[in-house]
Amino acid sequence: MTEHREGPAAGPLSDRTAWARNLQTPLREFMRTETGGAVVLLAATIAALVWANASGSSYDAFWGTEASLRAGRHALAMNLREWINSGLMTLFFFVVGLEARREFDMGELRERRRLALPLAAGIGGMVVPVAIYLAVNAGGPSLHGWGTAMSTDTAFALGVLTLVGKRFPGRLHAYLLTVTVVDDLVALLVIATVYSEDVKVGPLLTAVGVLAVTLAVRAAGVAHLPVYAVLGIGAWLALNASGVEPVVVGLAMGLLTYAYPAARTDLERASEVFRLFREQPTPELARSARTGVAAAISPNERLQQLYHPWTSYVIVPLFALANAGIPISAGFLRHAFASPVTLGIVAGYVVGKPIGILGLSWLVSAVSRGRLKPPVGWAAVGGGGAIAGIGFTAALLIATLAFTGDRLAEAKVGILSAALLASAVTWLVVRVTALLPARPRVVALLGTAESVIDLAAPVDPDRDHVRGPDRAPVTVVEYGDFECPYCGQAEPVIRELLAGQGDVRYVWRHLPLNDVHPQAQVAAQAAEAAAAQGAFWEMHDLLFAHQDALQPKDLVRYAGDLGLDTARFRDDLRRGAGAGRVAEDVDSADLSGVSGTPTFFVNGRRHQGAYDLESLRHAVHIARKRAAIGA
Repeated sequence: MTEHREGPAAGPLSDRTAWARNLQTPLREFMRTETGGAVVLLAATIAALVWANASGSSYDAFWGTEASLRAGRHALAMNLREWINSGLMTLFFFVVGLEARREFDMGELRERRRLALPLAAGIGGMVVPVAIYLAVNAGGPSLHGWGTAMSTDTAFALGVLTLVGKRFPGRLHAYLLTVTVVDDLVALLVIATVYSEDVKVGPLLTAVGVLAVTLAVRAAGVAHLPVYAVLGIGAWLALNASGVEPVVVGLAMGLLTYAYPAARTDLERASEVFRLFREQPTPELARSARTGVAAAISPNERLQQLYHPWTSYVIVPLFALANAGIPISAGFLRHAFASPVTLGIVAGYVVGKPIGILGLSWLVSAVSRGRLKPPVGWAAVGGGGAIAGIGFTAALLIATLAFTGDRLAEAKVGILSAALLASAVTWLVVRVTALLPARPRVVALLGTAESVIDLAAPVDPDRDHVRGPDRAPVTVVEYGDFECPYCGQAEPVIRELLAGQGDVRYVWRHLPLNDVHPQAQVAAQAAEAAAAQGAFWEMHDLLFAHQDALQPKDLVRYAGDLGLDTARFRDDLRRGAGAGRVAEDVDSADLSGVSGTPTFFVNGRRHQGAYDLESLRHAVHIARKRAAIGA
């Protein structure tokens, strides 16, 4: 029998919100951090503007201060602004690459055919804004700054989307993330090729060689993160010496970092080393326990947890503080808003981004005859295209490379104005969509694309234990453990869910956590022994009502209370007659990537996040609407 892990620690059994609210998926945690980071970034931008207008000389002098690192005869010298733009921002792009890789390995894009749509949308979201900028600046000296109107600030855009686009479905964030990562990657390539001067071939070849070694080390299965840290630093130093903007290393290293669900063998190993530490709490075993538990989580998720808060709350706000400050006056603003640099950036982001993303998404969907559709409705795609008009971080980075003096100030005005207008346009899309009648509004938000099915073994009414109408439009599958306290807390939530509109079908599948719940396996077999006498659900309810009394003698007593043939029940339990049926459920859990209890699937799609009544009701509500659209 396989072993799995149960959910995180919780409060009292009666507190159904406390035990549920901490269960966050990587994408939800990513979005939560981005929302808070957007607020800090906005504060840093305002602080930069206030500082630059209160004392422009001290602002420029401070960020122009030289700082160097020395090792013997070798020195690396840059001013503070350059250390942030080329050094710390490498970590920002590293986190963006990590999240893109996670979506590629575990999210919507694990079905590779779905990559074509966001890839095309990302390209459209760059080509159209650049074309608009080139048209506005045609024949002028500022034509070479076209890259400033190209790239979306992934973190800022997603954070603001969470604030102003709460009505949009959660899948939009994953779709927009993939779209914006495409233009982040292209933007970094543009920086490396178009906006890098006096490129030295020797160091550049060294950087390429270091990245090739990184690929070889990964292919060899090396899992030690310090090895990759050393290689990443080496590639950064080589690129910096070559004259190519080195932040591209961050995105490359992030995209190379695998994401995967906790494997059964890793969980079993973690359980064993922790058990050894529990028996003999020595420093050596404590270190082994920490290493074993950490190894069960993918490097991608470990690195995101480590660096993402730093990039959102420290690095990106520092970047804004160092780059967003410009002296503002009425005369300057009149001049700036008549400048082709400012107008090209604003028009490119506010008009070009939504047209490019929405237009290319529609074109791919039309050419594929509906086989490729966005995971959300067209109103949501339009709102995502509008919020992609926030080019703050990447745009400022390119602007500092493309312009100097007055043109740099004009570019900054255009970037800041585009961010404000893009947020306003997104809010307007939300308000207009809310005015649509109910059914068109649902289609406009959710779309008609088929969901990625996470449940490996489809529900079989002739085999599975089912409660609720056979033809219910919504099916909720739970993998659970009769001794797991979190499953016990979920049980009344499920009852309330089933007592709703009568259109929910509930399926129970066994996942006994044998290493932490010694009676879980025998309890699951007792449920199957009762099922052999037509009393599965009656036994199911009794087991949850008496989670603290699941010894074999207790189970036989429960069978007697239910009026079952106790001799047959006892014999089935002794022979392990239900063990094969339980093992089938556990195998299906492994195939579906389930490693803890309770784990829910709603219409075949894994439910992410909390398991309280409100969260499950919302998931069922969305599934019900999608089922209605399909019908």
